[in-house]
Amino acid sequence: MGETSTLYVVTVFLGDFGGGGDTGGNELGLFLDTQGLPERTRQHVAADLGFAETVFLEDPATGRLHIHTPAKELPLAGHPLVGTSWLLRRGGTGVQVLNPPAGPVPTWAEGDLTWIRAAPESAPEFDTRQMPSPADVDAWAGAEPGADLHIWSWEDEAAGRVRVRVFPSGMGIDEDEATGAAALRLGALLGRPLTIRQGMGSRIEVRPGPDGTVEVGGRCALVETRGYRIPWTTAATVLPDEARGNDGCARGGRDNDGRPPRSR
Repeated sequence: MGETSTLYVVTVFLGDFGGGGDTGGNELGLFLDTQGLPERTRQHVAADLGFAETVFLEDPATGRLHIHTPAKELPLAGHPLVGTSWLLRRGGTGVQVLNPPAGPVPTWAEGDLTWIRAAPESAPEFDTRQMPSPADVDAWAGAEPGADLHIWSWEDEAAGRVRVRVFPSGMGIDEDEATGAAALRLGALLGRPLTIRQGMGSRIEVRPGPDGTVEVGGRCALVETRGYRIPWTTAATVLPDEARGNDGCARGGRDNDGRPPRSR
């Protein structure tokens, strides 16, 4: 049994590094009304969709939500919170605070940027390694099994420009295009405003906040809206293995609508 819900796909932390329009951006899956959906079902859906993160909003009025990578639930993550805040505001139901499991996260807009403010220690930890140059970051071979690597170097230290790549294999992601949680951690480490260029051209703005917090912001855009059949279960019911690949969910690494999965 399943119920078709609306899936919003939002790209978060769009850049402008190419001189010819938008660059980068990390796609995010969003469901805006999933109150009571069990954790195992949420995890199954996130793995099936294959986005770096998928958000399950339980209460739009309070911003209570859950964030899942393909492999695990996170207490807090930057790009899902920025994307959720932007989508709610776009729909006329914006909130001033989002409530992931880590606790309240203030959010607001400044021009075309959507911002969040969080305690950096509430973000997932990364194995952060500074490289001598952006070329060394670009040449990094890739993920290390079980590690959540955060590779960075200065592009222009005086201007606060940073080159970053993130390989969170422990979260079930080979390489993340834009990682707000790592930006929170780097902002705390360096203690100054930063402009991060990550992945294929994503842009993350970072600055110190009050009381040891860090603020992270960026641009967003809606990619698509489509139906997705969630295999709803009660909180006391686990999702059986045979439900993985039922009529409402994809088999063999295909999207829920039957299309081959995107490269993320």
